[in-house]
Amino acid sequence: MNEIWPSGATYDELRSAIAQRHGALSGRLQQIAEFVLDHPTDVALGTVAEVAGRAGVQPSAIVRFARALGFGGFTEMQQVFRSRLVAGVAPSYKARLARMKREENSTLGRKPAAVLGRFVTEAHSALDTLSQSAHERDLDAAIAILQPARDIYLLGLGGSYPVAAHLAYVLRKLGRRVVLLDGIGGSIGEQSHAATSEDALVAISFRNYYPDTARLFPQILAQGVPAIAITDSLLSPIVSGAGVVFEIQDMPEAALRTLVAPMCLVQALAIGLDLAAD
Repeated sequence: MNEIWPSGATYDELRSAIAQRHGALSGRLQQIAEFVLDHPTDVALGTVAEVAGRAGVQPSAIVRFARALGFGGFTEMQQVFRSRLVAGVAPSYKARLARMKREENSTLGRKPAAVLGRFVTEAHSALDTLSQSAHERDLDAAIAILQPARDIYLLGLGGSYPVAAHLAYVLRKLGRRVVLLDGIGGSIGEQSHAATSEDALVAISFRNYYPDTARLFPQILAQGVPAIAITDSLLSPIVSGAGVVFEIQDMPEAALRTLVAPMCLVQALAIGLDLAAD
């Protein structure tokens, strides 16, 4: 746990290490792990006291967390988070959020047109992030999972259901066999019972993770079904065991999660699958 963090290691490698070690950390350090994965820009730009305040812990706990990952202290860990900004991986949301909050506090900000403007801005931000985070290797790997599948099982309940339903619609239009796990009549377990290693699973879930999705995902994996996960955090309950994970983080303090990015992603997967079959 306390090995020295390798010099030159990337931000993505650090994120993966945090996710892998999350379960072995103490409760307080788990809290910090969740914060730093959700708010990497705050970690990159803030002082140790500012980061601790946002995370709801003491500065000494932030230092303990950094040392648990193999860093000498917070500053060394922060350099890895700053490398992400230098690479231009993440957009800054602070100016947009400040403007939105000012609009909400005005009479004009409560008008439908202002509400629409906010959602449009958040959708643009989500798509910008998606274009930077959805790597070609992951898209290719996802297509490789879907291409030989006899049946494609889709698991997305609660707020994620529109994404799963849309993917089911597009795949069926393209002639693929699809099983949409919707749980109608309380039969979701029976719907997935026939899934085997010859099939594939696409699971979609965002905070707060729908309990039936978290429960059913490992059960389907235990049947040998290769899986693709579309979620918002490496600590999501549908990450462990997935062959490919697409992480689509929501805009901080968003008015309502926008589904524009996951909709765009599943359309790309469906069309990419069709093109690969030609």
